[in-house]
Amino acid sequence: MAMVNLDALHSFTVFAERLNFTHAAQDLHIAQPSLHVKIRKLAEALDVSLYRRQGRQLELTEDGKRVAAFGREIQQRSQSFLKDLAVGGGETPVVLAAGEGAYLYLLGPALRRFVRKDTAPLRLLTLDGSGAIEAVRSGKAHLGVASLEASPDGMETHLLARVEQVLVMAPSHPLAVRKILRLADLDGEALIVPPPGRPHRVLLSRVLQSAGVSWKVAVEASGWELMMEFARMGIGVAVVNAFCGPFRGLEARPIRGLPLIHYHLFHSRGIGLDGARGRLKTTLMGRD
Repeated sequence: MAMVNLDALHSFTVFAERLNFTHAAQDLHIAQPSLHVKIRKLAEALDVSLYRRQGRQLELTEDGKRVAAFGREIQQRSQSFLKDLAVGGGETPVVLAAGEGAYLYLLGPALRRFVRKDTAPLRLLTLDGSGAIEAVRSGKAHLGVASLEASPDGMETHLLARVEQVLVMAPSHPLAVRKILRLADLDGEALIVPPPGRPHRVLLSRVLQSAGVSWKVAVEASGWELMMEFARMGIGVAVVNAFCGPFRGLEARPIRGLPLIHYHLFHSRGIGLDGARGRLKTTLMGRD
């Protein structure tokens, strides 16, 4: 069984933040060759490759990301223990990563309950789905919430909500007179959509293309609030999650043919969720 040198693990964790030997050595107040030796010996002890070079840049391997996450976990637990030993109490922050929409429309009540009854500080990272997954995988966040179509590798996931999608539009829009819409009703419409590559736009584009529906971009906007504001202005129509209501100044209609959005809570397998982390998980899942 490999023995982990904690000093080398700490050095690698600092390097993982910087991905630059010069800057990491400066942060650690050691010579750069010494840092190379520490990381090389750690990789040899664990029998894994921790980083690789891509052109002129360095990047962590998947094993390197796991080791860095473990290193951050050790640091956080050490800091919590030392603080408790010195002052007889207190907890380090529990960190949650999620998107702005999830915070605004899905997680608010649970976060309010947690803050009211728990003494542990809560730190929120606002990240999109891929960013939240990476934050949890790297150990920068303990828990994440995002809409997922499949469980990410190495993650334990729990379904929080199934959310319908609706079309929002100004009351004067021709589609506002209908009670229920179909995908074909969007043919030729100018849609307010997120920038290319964002999960919501990718999903919407795929579904509309499969249905043979042609559409055009009215404007690109990030975030439900901005998308809905542009819809109020009459710039176009927008497909948003139903939990964004009440839709003041807008008409909202369900669209048959659009899939439900599945929001999941997730965390790394094998990482302890004791103390405040476990309590936050329980609260988010509505089991408090």
